[in-house]
Amino acid sequence: MTGAQRGAITCVAALVGAILLALHALPAYGQDCPCGVATEQTAETGRTNDIAIEYIAPKSQALTELYQTLQNRQVLERTQAILSAFRLPERLVIRTMECGIMNAWYAEENGAKTVTLCYELLQNIVQSLPMQSNPAGVTATDAAAGQFFWLVLHEVGHAVFDMFAIPILGREEDAADNFAAYIMLAFGKDRARRLVGGAAWAWKGYIDRAKQDSKVELPLEAFASNHGQPQERFYNLMCIAYGADPQMFSDLVQTGYLPQRRAPNCRYEYKTLATAFRREIRPHVDAKLAAAIMDTTWLPAPDSMAAAAK
Repeated sequence: MTGAQRGAITCVAALVGAILLALHALPAYGQDCPCGVATEQTAETGRTNDIAIEYIAPKSQALTELYQTLQNRQVLERTQAILSAFRLPERLVIRTMECGIMNAWYAEENGAKTVTLCYELLQNIVQSLPMQSNPAGVTATDAAAGQFFWLVLHEVGHAVFDMFAIPILGREEDAADNFAAYIMLAFGKDRARRLVGGAAWAWKGYIDRAKQDSKVELPLEAFASNHGQPQERFYNLMCIAYGADPQMFSDLVQTGYLPQRRAPNCRYEYKTLATAFRREIRPHVDAKLAAAIMDTTWLPAPDSMAAAAK
């Protein structure tokens, strides 16, 4: 092993705990947190607090530290709490496991509606975190929290579409991206800004690498995927954010993160998304519980990453 590799491993080890540091900042159960709210039964639309979680131990030693860190920081427990306001018609399972590939998905497995998050993908997030804030102000904490939330909410979006039979015109993967963006933007100005910036980190990194290696051409088959290309997903996220609050996200246009020719239509794109969410999904959300979750101060200060790494 080279010295550079040892240094990289040391940095990764220091940053492993960054996965969902935002959720780690939630108050302890019973202290101004809706985590301990009893399950509410509703007559027609399901019940709240009906998400089960599961950490499946990996066989690979290389993933053991991440597995233990996720458990110690109660990552899934806190994810469970934040999603508890959905009135689900049946139980949803969210699990982490070793998959042999970097991936995440939603499917019905062993008779249960299940969101699977692969340790390999979470490890990749850890390894891609910025060591310091980038010019746009994205910190390692923001990158970790934003990417994790984007990943979880995207897959939960698939679950919501399925469990509530939400009609979708267009690609479901695009709709799941928009579901994730809409919920992140609902967390209020400062938190929304940081979560969206963190979620965009991976897409922006891909674009930058593609610019540096312009000789690499994607095979035609790459465009046959039901997922949009990373560049498309990045710009769609930027547009939804700008459309939600053109003032707070005005710098996206100024810096070129959002092309000027796309920006004028973003307000309409966001309003279209908000209308669909209000009509099709909001009736399945407990308003009081959701308000309590949104009011919880759980996103850590931008400089908390340095303290956590010590």
